[in-house]
Amino acid sequence: MQIKFGTDGWRGVIARDFTFENLSQVAQATMDWMQREGLADQGLVVGYDRRFLSPEFARRVAEVAAGNGIKTLFCDEVAPTPAVSWAVKQEGAGAGVMITASHNPPIYNGFKVKEGYGGSARPDTTALLEQIVAYNQSHERLVRSVPFEEACRSGLIVLFDATTGYLRQLGRYVDIDLIRQAVIPAVADPMYGAGSGFFKRLLAIEEIHAEVNPAFGGRPPEPIGEHLQELCALVKSGHYRVGLALDGDADRIGAVDEHGDFFSSHGIFTVLLKHLVERKGRSGGVVKTVSTTRLVDCLAEKYQLPLFETPIGFKHICALMLEQQVLMGGEESGGLGVAGHIPERDGILMGLLLLETIAATGKGLREQLDEVMAECGSFCYRRIDTHIANDDKERLLTQLRTEPPVKIAGRLVSRTNFSDGFKFIFDNGDWLLIRPSGTEPVLRLYSEAGEAEMVETLLRGARQLAGV
Repeated sequence: MQIKFGTDGWRGVIARDFTFENLSQVAQATMDWMQREGLADQGLVVGYDRRFLSPEFARRVAEVAAGNGIKTLFCDEVAPTPAVSWAVKQEGAGAGVMITASHNPPIYNGFKVKEGYGGSARPDTTALLEQIVAYNQSHERLVRSVPFEEACRSGLIVLFDATTGYLRQLGRYVDIDLIRQAVIPAVADPMYGAGSGFFKRLLAIEEIHAEVNPAFGGRPPEPIGEHLQELCALVKSGHYRVGLALDGDADRIGAVDEHGDFFSSHGIFTVLLKHLVERKGRSGGVVKTVSTTRLVDCLAEKYQLPLFETPIGFKHICALMLEQQVLMGGEESGGLGVAGHIPERDGILMGLLLLETIAATGKGLREQLDEVMAECGSFCYRRIDTHIANDDKERLLTQLRTEPPVKIAGRLVSRTNFSDGFKFIFDNGDWLLIRPSGTEPVLRLYSEAGEAEMVETLLRGARQLAGV
């Protein structure tokens, strides 16, 4: 089959696409790439999450690395993606592989590549990996491997603790003592994922859904409002002041505010950016994806920080963090990263920073966000995903490329951004993004405006334009 890397890695349905045979081919291509780039002598870090067969898939990657003479540090237990990424940087490894499908449904698993800087593989790297896989398949390239136990005995595979060093780094970055002294009633939902227990290792935080459950309770481990009703109810009960949620591999963050309402990634980005600048004295550029709130723009202008906008996918943010002096980067899906750590999404670190903002200000998340909106103006946001037949999707793409509308829902389009999907921006800054999925018959519609009614109006206009 043709192997394609998405926004962060290759993913597929277990036993249909994500098989040991296909995984072996991707692993062999990764070892070939490491050898081409002169990275093989630096070794490889391999980690895995709690998904079905993740440990076994990870062992297979390590066996292929051993077969190619590449020493592997193999995580001795389940680890979050940011812990594996930190280990790559800390250990000076040539690369890392994380077996995870992140927030995808339980039937999926995946293969993430981390480069030596401790972040997602850059687009050029994943494109090269795809080419190597295709070449190897067409030339019937032999997958080289050594059985796991044999490789352990020879020293080519070494069991490795990836969590202790990572927790030490978190303790350096965040004022844990300040948070402890504030005694914030908090509850976390790791959604049965690899982040289970990590907040508790540093702070006295209660957790729900922390046990092993490869079915993730029958829902995708994605920290969005519709999946966090139990967490919201716990905070609404009055026993907690804040709720924190992680996705399946703990590189994304979700939150619940002091009122028990879902607190989106847009609010998290805004509150943390203010905290980093005003209370921690940090500076640098700000990177956001095309589907992220204008509140970030407002703060960047206020603090006179350079602002960059990228296509969706943290790998694009990572690339800028490597090229520029970037303070913070983030995306609508809850992936956020900060300077002084690794150029990588880290849901656990973001959760700790949210607690630090509450401890430092004495104010809840919603109160802090309201303060920003009082200065910048109110913003309402909504995203909807709707089914669209592939033929209709292609017709829509052609129409938007060749004859983009000058008016949507009766409003004149002021400017456009077609770097990732089709973003239409209006004279007061309200915007609408139409973004078809590249792999599914799905149309994603995003809008932000000063009033909720206008958001709905723009989304209706997008539906009419698409005929869905």
